[in-house]
Amino acid sequence: MLYHILAVGDVVGENGLAHLERCLRPLQRQKNVAFTVVNGENAAGVGLTTQQARRIYNAGADAVTLGNHTFGKMQITELLDEVPWLLRPANFTGRAPGRGAAFFDLGTVRIRVVNLIGRCDLAWGTDNPFTRADAILSEGKATFTLVDFHAEATSEKLAMGYYLDGRVSALWGTHTHVPTADARVFPKGTGYVTDLGMCGAVESVLGIEPRQSIETFLGGLPGRYRSAEGPCKLEGCLFTLDSDTGLCTAVERLDIR
Repeated sequence: MLYHILAVGDVVGENGLAHLERCLRPLQRQKNVAFTVVNGENAAGVGLTTQQARRIYNAGADAVTLGNHTFGKMQITELLDEVPWLLRPANFTGRAPGRGAAFFDLGTVRIRVVNLIGRCDLAWGTDNPFTRADAILSEGKATFTLVDFHAEATSEKLAMGYYLDGRVSALWGTHTHVPTADARVFPKGTGYVTDLGMCGAVESVLGIEPRQSIETFLGGLPGRYRSAEGPCKLEGCLFTLDSDTGLCTAVERLDIR
């Protein structure tokens, strides 16, 4: 049996969160989505509040993943320990609150969601994401395994894709907020894309006001991140997975405005 799994790129700011709330459930109905994963680490610009995490979940996300800004708003630490649907990178130190992988039972299928963070130009202090993935995959069985790899380097994301090809159902990259044009099914059956993109303002630099970003590159002091206003886009991918094999048969890129 085929299942449609939706992955949504980093939600940026209140503007992006409001767009997610407007668009997600209609999109799920239109595409007959069985399970949805949303990266929410930028809902507050840097990090997300407890209220924002719950809003993403209530908007239709079955799992909310994070990244390098996981602890941008420290209030989120309690929720990380409280609910199973909010995940931080699994290769953070074991002393960090929360979990990096979780199982979700849909009745006929069992889904495992894994959140990892890259080390190349991003988080060198974390455990090796490749060996951490090996350890997670040895812990229990699932019909489908989905991986959000929050990483800066395209090479690291591609290497992880090939490393896990045939062992996970789908792997997508987050963090750069720019969608890549390489959505595909890898040779051994893993659905892949280097970056989903974001859910945020169309006229922006990664969801931030363009003038603020320009000031940074000019050498000025931009101050606190200011999310851009105006019309938004929801970017992500729809993975079609086969429950008989646990692998992917098709990947469709989405851009909802």
